[in-house]
Amino acid sequence: MGKTILPLLQAGEFKSRLSDSVMSRWQKVHAETLAGDNVVSIYDVIGSDFFGEGVTAKRISAALRSIGEDKDIVVAINSPGGDFFEGAAIYNLLAQHKGHVTVKVVGMAASAASVIAMAGDTIEVSKVGFFMVHNAWACVCGNRNDLEKAGDTLGKLDASMRELYVSRTGLEAKVVSKMMDSETWLGADEAIEQGFADAVIEVKQTDPERSDKKAKALARRTIEVALAKAGLSRSEREEVFQKAGVRDAIEPDVQRDADVEGWSEVLNVLRS
Repeated sequence: MGKTILPLLQAGEFKSRLSDSVMSRWQKVHAETLAGDNVVSIYDVIGSDFFGEGVTAKRISAALRSIGEDKDIVVAINSPGGDFFEGAAIYNLLAQHKGHVTVKVVGMAASAASVIAMAGDTIEVSKVGFFMVHNAWACVCGNRNDLEKAGDTLGKLDASMRELYVSRTGLEAKVVSKMMDSETWLGADEAIEQGFADAVIEVKQTDPERSDKKAKALARRTIEVALAKAGLSRSEREEVFQKAGVRDAIEPDVQRDADVEGWSEVLNVLRS
């Protein structure tokens, strides 16, 4: 009987899929963090799947050539893993890149994707991001000799991964082996503590003062529309605001943001 060995690194029996709405919100929050021509995105399985989709070394190599070998890059990862050898090839491409490589785990870096993440000169992980490490697994068919040979091969893959994790984290080999045997998931804090990551991805913080100004601008705009609907002229509306002590001395960009956010509410007022 013939035999087939497919060395894979995937998230075991754990299945994960972010809904389109959740991913849309996530991408909006991190749009500024991950913007630019120097970003390499890994948002799929590692290696080509049955439908020809997935992240391949060929695609990553082309992206790096396009960016430039001396340019600093950001590698954004959200992947359940996939083909070990494809992951190893991508790891080596990134590790040999001459520019600074910043890896950002924006979702999960599981299995082969965690191998790729180790190529970062700096590794950052989202507060809601995860690493997952485990032993290689495969689909094998054949006689007992084929199965024994496959087991030996998988053992070599495990040793290769273990050495990489040990080198990056500074953990003892027996500790890493136990983590791999147990299929270990690491959240942001634990990943940093164990040495798999260096820092948490910084998210743009809202300026409280600016938010307060925007809220006031939005409230003024809504009231103005309601007064206009009641039949008050522009001059009469301004007189109402002056008597109420409401000033219009708001920065143009803040007012512009408030206008954009308030259009839906304004339209609802007009329709009521």
